[in-house]
Amino acid sequence: MAKITGKYEVLYIVNPTLGEESIAALVEKFKAMVEAEGTLLSVDEWGKRRLAYEINDLNEGYYVLMSFESKPEFPAELERVMKITEGVMRCLTTAVEA
Repeated sequence: MAKITGKYEVLYIVNPTLGEESIAALVEKFKAMVEAEGTLLSVDEWGKRRLAYEINDLNEGYYVLMSFESKPEFPAELERVMKITEGVMRCLTTAVEA
């Protein structure tokens, strides 16, 4: 039997040089996407943290962890949008076992 919904977590790193307003706008954009397609469970903004290795000559990033429930097709679309969004340095989506 096919899964109707699943629980997922996405951790993404935003370029900290964008400024507070731009970072907040990106977080809101991704929140709205998730709320339109599923149920947003939590958003945990970790803030600026040191990266394990440099990405685009930066050694810091703004980390955000989102937990949500959605149909199995949606996480791939969310990750696709994140990868083409200016300012998102990295993203990783994982399925959470219930």
